Amino acid sequence: MFAFVTGCEGPEGPMGPAGADGTNGTDGTNGVDGKDGVDGNVTCLECHSATTPDITMEQFRQSAHSKGAIAVDYAGGRKSCAKCHSHEGYLEFARTGTVAQDIATPSAWQCKTCHNIHTTFEETDYALRLNAPVTFASDPTTAVDLGNSNTCANCHQARRAEPNLDVPGETFVITSTHYGPHYGTQANILYGVGFASIPGDYTYPVVGQSPHMQEGAKCTGCHMYDYGNGKGGHTFNPALDACNTCHGADNSDFNYKNTQTEVSEMLVELKGQLMDLGVLDAEGHVVPGTYPMLQAQAYFNYDGMLEDRSLGAHNPEYVKAILKNTIAALK
Repeated sequence: MFAFVTGCEGPEGPMGPAGADGTNGTDGTNGVDGKDGVDGNVTCLECHSATTPDITMEQFRQSAHSKGAIAVDYAGGRKSCAKCHSHEGYLEFARTGTVAQDIATPSAWQCKTCHNIHTTFEETDYALRLNAPVTFASDPTTAVDLGNSNTCANCHQARRAEPNLDVPGETFVITSTHYGPHYGTQANILYGVGFASIPGDYTYPVVGQSPHMQEGAKCTGCHMYDYGNGKGGHTFNPALDACNTCHGADNSDFNYKNTQTEVSEMLVELKGQLMDLGVLDAEGHVVPGTYPMLQAQAYFNYDGMLEDRSLGAHNPEYVKAILKNTIAALK
């Protein structure tokens, strides 16, 4: 007789208690301490002190940009003008490349218009919002790189092409008493483009080769030279010391080599010609109408040289060539 024994495995029992913790491992080597942060009060004082930006703000209060009464009231709210004529418009243009609609309550320019402020609380706070090379509004095929002066060129430039580029033909129709290149044509004249190069005996200089295109002689070189006597710095008033330093001269005004006198006289002569032709009225305003292309170009050149307001100082040879050849062509 045989006996068989069979074994069975029962269900798993409960987990036993946790074992004792093992011995702690050796601590790793401490890392290098980070750089101490700037004291909060010191950060503020880097700007709000009598040695840096507070002085800059006081200079700015002496500038036309800080007031902006006429420019802002007249055009600051219009979407087609606000880009340059108001703080709000400039900020929108800097962010999006355009101004989408009219601005109800435009205000004058301030530090934050041109500079990023209160973002990093370091030097980069003062970075210019727009400092890339500028494409001319009057000629999208032409761009200029003026370094830090690109900020200026974004606004201080012509808005329209000269008549024969705008609408080529034998005649040109002026539809408004406000027709012209714009009220600020400085960047075009500095670079030597944007106006009618009417043929004549006076040779036009090479584009972009004006002596004032050199480093230190562009917009900021003269208008933001070391501050003194209400000139230079953030007053943006041109500093005669900057001119005398470069020219090795001791002039008491900006009429270097009698350029401003000569240009002023030519503007008077050209204005008289345009009035005789009926292009300008007795008050010097352009008269809407259809004109031979040469006369329309002559007015455009006259208005652009006048509204530059430097009387040739920005680019003497270019301005003289434009005016001399224009005057001769109308005779």
